[in-house]
Amino acid sequence: MNHTETPEHHGSHRDLLWTADHQATAPKGIDAIIVPTARPPAYLAGAAELAQALNCTLLTLHSRQWTSAARAARRLPRSVDLIAIDVPERPRLRLPDWQTSRLLHGTVFARRTDLGTKRNLGLVFSRLLGWSRVLFLDDDITGLNPSDVWTASGLLDTHNAVGLQVGGFPDHSVVCHAYRQAGGSQQSFIGGGALAVHVERSFSFFPDIYNDDWFFLLSRNMRLQPVAVTGQVTQYPYDPFRTPDRARTEELGDVLAEGIYWLFDENKSITEADGTHWATFLTHRQRFIERVLEMVRQDATIESADQARRIAALKGSLGRLTLITPQLCQDYVQAWAADRQRWEQHLHGLQRDQLAGLSTRERRRHAITQLSHPGAPRLSYHIRGLGEAELTPAGGVRADPDSL
Repeated sequence: MNHTETPEHHGSHRDLLWTADHQATAPKGIDAIIVPTARPPAYLAGAAELAQALNCTLLTLHSRQWTSAARAARRLPRSVDLIAIDVPERPRLRLPDWQTSRLLHGTVFARRTDLGTKRNLGLVFSRLLGWSRVLFLDDDITGLNPSDVWTASGLLDTHNAVGLQVGGFPDHSVVCHAYRQAGGSQQSFIGGGALAVHVERSFSFFPDIYNDDWFFLLSRNMRLQPVAVTGQVTQYPYDPFRTPDRARTEELGDVLAEGIYWLFDENKSITEADGTHWATFLTHRQRFIERVLEMVRQDATIESADQARRIAALKGSLGRLTLITPQLCQDYVQAWAADRQRWEQHLHGLQRDQLAGLSTRERRRHAITQLSHPGAPRLSYHIRGLGEAELTPAGGVRADPDSL
């Protein structure tokens, strides 16, 4: 297949990343692997094996019907140093009230997943416990190599975040999947699916929007934080064209992230994302999707049923794009900047002194209590490890006494 490029789209942002030399880094280790999960606990097996190989804690954050902290504790090996927490609805959690979320509330752009919430809880929990180097890992990532994580940990000496390159099934939006499969030149960027983070140096957060991880990589000076890429992992395959709804829900986040990173590619900063930039970029975006539509229609290698689904998905993106205005893009970026300051204040206000002098187990329990609002029901959780496996009765997992 001949790979084509188009002036309306940057098919790669890889020049923004520093690519690691495996001989140039000294491994420092990882304090914890953090997995936001909504799938059955069987999907945590790879993360559990990695945590054992790295001799670090596994923090799993659960929601939805297919998983829970209790199920994870029953399923995962007793030798894993496990902290499993059930994540309730957003109002119960002690997290800032995002201006970005209020801007989109009640509109078709409102995000209906809790992935960003779980990732932010992971950041808060890490700071409370004094973890400095953590690995965010999605539950659909496989092919985990401990040596790659060791290399990433060493790179955190000089970089705030280090992504593991996603191989196998590409980590793209629906539009970019259609573009690549029709012959377009498209590369994956790093993201929260496999991302090592230096917690103490990073003051970013994950907003409730598609491409929340691209926003996390932004710095307080309106540019990109020092980021690198190393190693490789594999993402479970899925059907990006199963329903046009996926493309619709991604469109605003894709527009905002791609529009911002377009500036970075040109050595500019977010401060130049004014109305003129967004008006121009939205025109580029429309032409790009229309071009991809034409590429799909002309691709004789696609079966008619698949072709119809791709066309429907791309039309879904185009329809949602018509509702995105330059003013909305400007307003979101301004709200994000305000939220980032609010998040930094939230991190500085964490009551870490209360955990001093406690045992590791008690520190973990008290850290969990700080994740929920005062007066709200405490979160359900299971803590296991740190030499406590022998306290588990044979044939089952002992629920933590403070679990609800």
